[in-house]
Amino acid sequence: MLPEAGVEFVSSTPKALKLLGVKKMQNPLRNGNRLKLGLFGTNGKAGAQTLVPELYYPTWENSIRTAQVADRAGFETIVAYARWKAYMPGRPDHISGVVFDPFTWCAGIAQATNYSAIMPTSHAPTIHPVTCAKQCATIDHISNGRLALNIVGGWNKHELEMFGADMLEHDRRYEQLEEWLTVIKKMWVETNEFDYQGSFYNVRRGASMPKPLQQPAPPIMNAGGSARGMSFACQHADICFVILQSDDPNEWRKQIDLYKNTARSFGREIQVWTYCPVVQRDTKEEAENYLNYFAVEMEDKESVDAWSVGIGSQSQIASPDKLREMRKRVAAGAGGNILVGTGEIISEQMQTLCDAGLDGVLCSFVNVDDGLHRFISQALPLLEQRGLRQSFAPQKSESSIAAAMA
Repeated sequence: MLPEAGVEFVSSTPKALKLLGVKKMQNPLRNGNRLKLGLFGTNGKAGAQTLVPELYYPTWENSIRTAQVADRAGFETIVAYARWKAYMPGRPDHISGVVFDPFTWCAGIAQATNYSAIMPTSHAPTIHPVTCAKQCATIDHISNGRLALNIVGGWNKHELEMFGADMLEHDRRYEQLEEWLTVIKKMWVETNEFDYQGSFYNVRRGASMPKPLQQPAPPIMNAGGSARGMSFACQHADICFVILQSDDPNEWRKQIDLYKNTARSFGREIQVWTYCPVVQRDTKEEAENYLNYFAVEMEDKESVDAWSVGIGSQSQIASPDKLREMRKRVAAGAGGNILVGTGEIISEQMQTLCDAGLDGVLCSFVNVDDGLHRFISQALPLLEQRGLRQSFAPQKSESSIAAAMA
C-alpha cells in the first residue's frame, strides 16, 4: 500500500509507517509475565570469571545460536554489555576484553531473532548521544520495535582513558549521564531542529530520522546502586537493575521496595531486575559441586581481583568489605545471587525472588548452550506451572518492513 498524498515515506515517522501498513510488535519487556527473563552477556564471555575450558567464548556463531534458543523459549530480552578493554592493565589479550561492540552485535541479533527485546549497553563517555540515538533508532527498526537500551556512566578507568575521557567524580558521572540521555530522547521525539547547551554536550540544530518505532522512547535500563545512582535510575529508567546485597528474602524486599517507592516519589512506576548466575544440575549436590569447581577451584583470581578493585573504587555498588564477602558470587557471575540446584530448586528460588517484588532476572551460564538447555527443558516449565510465566509459542518474524508489508 502506498502512503497517502502528502505523507513522505522518507520521514519514517511512526505515523508514516502506519500508513504504509508497517506493524511493530509490542516490546516483550512490557508483557504481563510476573517474572521476566533475560540472557546476559553473550557478546562477551558473560559474567563468570573462571578458567574452566567450557567457559562460553564469544564467536558470532555462538552468539546467533544461543540468542535464537533464548528467543524461541520466550526470554523477554537479550542484553549485550559494553566492554572496551580487559579489566587488567597490560593484559589486552585477557578474555574479559574479548567483547563484540554492543550496537553492531545487537543489530545482527535483532535480524536473527523474532521475539526477545534486544538491549545494547552504552557508557556515556564512549559515544556521543547523537550517534547513540541514531544507532538505537536503526536497531528499533531492524527489530520491529524490540529495542531497549541499558545506560551506564562507566567505571573501568583505564578503559575510558582510551577515549581520552577522564574518570569523573562519582556523582558528576550521573550529571553527564542525565545530559546524555536528555539529548538522546530529544533526538527520538523532536520533529524540528533543536539546540541544546549543557555542561557536557552542545548540540546545534539537532535532528535525527527515522524516529524509533517505539514512541516516545524505547525502554531504558540503568543499574544505579549508590544513593545518587538509585535516584537517577528511579527518575529516568523504566527498568532498575540491582545487585541484591543479601541472601535474605526479607532484605530483598526492602531493597526492591526502596527502588519502587523512590520511583513513585517521581510519579513513575518501574520494573526492578537483578542478575543471577544459574548453576543447574540433576541433583543439588552435583550443582553445588560444580559451582565450587568453577567459582572456587578454577576461579580466575587475576580477573576477580582486578574487577573487584575497579568496581569497588569507582561504582559504589558495594563496599570493599562487601565485595570480599561476595567473592564467590563475583567469580560465579559479577556478584549476582547464584541460583544453584535442580530445575525444581531453581524455580523455587525464582518464585522467592518474584514474591519479594522482583520483576525480572538476567541469567548467565558458564556453558551457555548446556545451561540454556537445562533451564529451558526443566526449570522454565515449572515457572509456568507456578503462574510466574505464560506458556510461549515461537512466532513468525516481523522484524523488517518487507516482512510486515508482505
